[in-house]
Amino acid sequence: MQDFQFLKPETIENTLELLDKYGTDAKLLAGGTDVIIALKERMITCKYLIDIKAIKEIQNICYSDKDGLSIGSAVCLNDIIESPYIKDNYGILGQAARTLANKLLRNRATLTGNICNSSPGGDMLPASLVLNGQVEIASRGGYRIIPLKEFITGVKKNVLKENELVTRIIFPVTHGSGIFLKRSRIKGHDLAQISVAAYLENDGTFKAAIWAAGPTPILVEKFRKYGKSELVENKMEIIKQIMEEVKPIDDVRATKAYRLVMIENLTNHILEELGGAI
Repeated sequence: MQDFQFLKPETIENTLELLDKYGTDAKLLAGGTDVIIALKERMITCKYLIDIKAIKEIQNICYSDKDGLSIGSAVCLNDIIESPYIKDNYGILGQAARTLANKLLRNRATLTGNICNSSPGGDMLPASLVLNGQVEIASRGGYRIIPLKEFITGVKKNVLKENELVTRIIFPVTHGSGIFLKRSRIKGHDLAQISVAAYLENDGTFKAAIWAAGPTPILVEKFRKYGKSELVENKMEIIKQIMEEVKPIDDVRATKAYRLVMIENLTNHILEELGGAI
């Protein structure tokens, strides 16, 4: 493990001061499930590790019929799974969280950390995309909000600047249901070889997101509106539209051919379930 100074600020403002002061020498720690491994393997280096877990301002999950769902960046995945705000219209987030590692790791891992890690195998990204997630980012200059579909720019890359902190992930008010499915080489903590999420709003708006099929998440949203039963009746039309958007590659986790087959297979299963056929 590298030598670094461990810092534990108690406010957002204090964290931003530290980021301004130390710049590229500092790294943020939310859950630590990705950062600690990267430090051990020297994939990243830092002189100052800033743990934001104790900041009360970012420890809560909030919901209102006006503003929707807000998940603070220090909220762990187990809290998302257990939250009554999430179980109904945002239940797909809980589904995705349950597939990540095990209960012990989910007590540390966070939604924000999963998103900021920006890995092609990030389990929380597809579900967050189909729910129209937005990323709230703070700096000493103020706050900005970025649509999640614009946040990730490449493998392990995003729009976050050195002096910025993600404070929460925001989801607008929605009414509907979604399903997340993934395939990985082994059960448990292994990254996804491919993952698919889809969400049908009560007004017929349909979205699908595919991850581990390219350097950035793929959000397919220009569908016509569908009634619940129409998902099954028109599943070949929907699958065709999705397959036209994906361009997976061969890598150490899976071949391009396998990914293409599994995208079609998982999407078919999701449409059957959302449409009430299974």
